[in-house]
Amino acid sequence: MIKAVIFDLDGTLLNTLGDICSVLNESLEKFNLPKVTFNDAKRFIGNGAKVLIERAVGDRIDMRQKVYNYYIERFAKCNNEFTELYHGEEKVLTALKDAGIKLALITNKPQDATDAVYVKFLAKFGFSEVLGQTEYYPLKPNPASTFEVLSRLGVEKTECVFVGDGETDVETAKAAGIRCISVLWGYRSREQLEVVGADEFCENFNELANRILS
Repeated sequence: MIKAVIFDLDGTLLNTLGDICSVLNESLEKFNLPKVTFNDAKRFIGNGAKVLIERAVGDRIDMRQKVYNYYIERFAKCNNEFTELYHGEEKVLTALKDAGIKLALITNKPQDATDAVYVKFLAKFGFSEVLGQTEYYPLKPNPASTFEVLSRLGVEKTECVFVGDGETDVETAKAAGIRCISVLWGYRSREQLEVVGADEFCENFNELANRILS
């Protein structure tokens, strides 16, 4: 029986690509670096803000830290005007809570930016744990933050499922030894996820609910 669900954030619970791309290009433009396309930003997401900047800046290694510092400051202060919930999500998260299932969130997004977007879009669903990038835990796919959340929630590995849209989420779940459901409404294709061993997929939130509640 599933007693808890750990969700990824970007591309899983929230479509944040518009805001990420906007702030990323503002940061690059600030230092006279070439802007990236929407599709580039989509490809660069998944391993945290620092890797996002490294990929966007490219060979200009000397500029990485400056762009990164500006990016995390600006993103924490942005109003997330382009961010939105996915179709059917509100109904499903409410149903999971009503069924007594604990909800948790683990993301590689910096904690302050995570907190801001959580308060605006997700707080009403009452997540038990919200972990972003901090100095306390290494980023996914290291499973340390997942183990911590399992401990805080008081559930066993067999009672939890990890839900995410990226390769990092599949790798995190495998490292933690828990079931993973890969969603296909996010930033990666089924083929990209299969490369890292994903073997359970959902096309939409209704299908996800059926998998968890059945």
